[in-house]
Amino acid sequence: MRSRFLSVAARAACGVFLALIPALIPMVSASRALDESRPPRNAAEFDTMFQQIKNWGRWGADDQLGSANLVTAAKRKQAVSLVKTGETVSLAHNPLTEKADDNSNPFEHTMLRGYSMDRYAVSYHGYAHSHIDALCHILYKDQTYNGYARADVNTEKGCTKLGIQNLKSGIVTRGILIDIPRLRNVPYLEPGTAIYVEDLEAWEKKAGVKIASGDAVLLRTGRWARRERLGPWNVGQSAAGLHASVAPWIKARGVAFLGGDAAQDVTPSKVEGVTLPIHTLMITALGINLLDNQDLEVLGETAARLNRWEFMLTIAPVPVTGGTGFPLNAIAMF
Repeated sequence: MRSRFLSVAARAACGVFLALIPALIPMVSASRALDESRPPRNAAEFDTMFQQIKNWGRWGADDQLGSANLVTAAKRKQAVSLVKTGETVSLAHNPLTEKADDNSNPFEHTMLRGYSMDRYAVSYHGYAHSHIDALCHILYKDQTYNGYARADVNTEKGCTKLGIQNLKSGIVTRGILIDIPRLRNVPYLEPGTAIYVEDLEAWEKKAGVKIASGDAVLLRTGRWARRERLGPWNVGQSAAGLHASVAPWIKARGVAFLGGDAAQDVTPSKVEGVTLPIHTLMITALGINLLDNQDLEVLGETAARLNRWEFMLTIAPVPVTGGTGFPLNAIAMF
């Protein structure tokens, strides 16, 4: 009798679900249509946005720092004042030495001279190694940030302008973690998930923080948590990340540095004809150094335990003259 009742109840529940499907389909279609309607949708709209938001000349015709100029002495003092417990968290993922779908250039560690010395070798740009991008790393229409011509900057001996050596004094600023999986109560976002302005503002409301001028924003999608559970995948072809439509908002808030656990761009980009629109808008238009492939899992756990989503962030790359970036071990201090 009980099994018959359960069977009837199950059929009834299934019927209710099936009845809801016609109503759900328009909602999903409307959501997809809304996503596809957000500019920039193509290369022409991307160019319009690029021209509208670019910071070229904002800090002078010879500027080498870009949005790092927004990290003032007052901002550094604010960051230092956030330190309460002295607890530190590294944002670096340990170097990956095995070739994988997301690591075409493994980190090389060779022991020398009786194993008392060693040599490191790494091609760090890409989707595996934690690093920072210099402002000469990405160009648009053969120009770098601030309108310098490719021929005048990018040479076989390194970048003549905008190299990573410009950050030799290091960066100390307020860091803010945006944890979208935690906002949605999931362990990680699925590859291809786009993040929009309303998601960023919903997180601000939930976390009780507001992004302000000079901040370093770190975006957690859960990429490393997903990799740990399911294994590596081709992040360059499919990754959760920011939609290009957030770029004007990032400029308006005065973000000085942007980082994340992949390359910050949603992939595929949803902008026809443009592969990495966020990378191009941030580095080339706004002059924002990017912190790629940061491991934000421990940072997320620590911030959740302390219920504190802001902290002092230290960024200190080795100042290779003319370098397009450098592997990085950024430190958050609470």
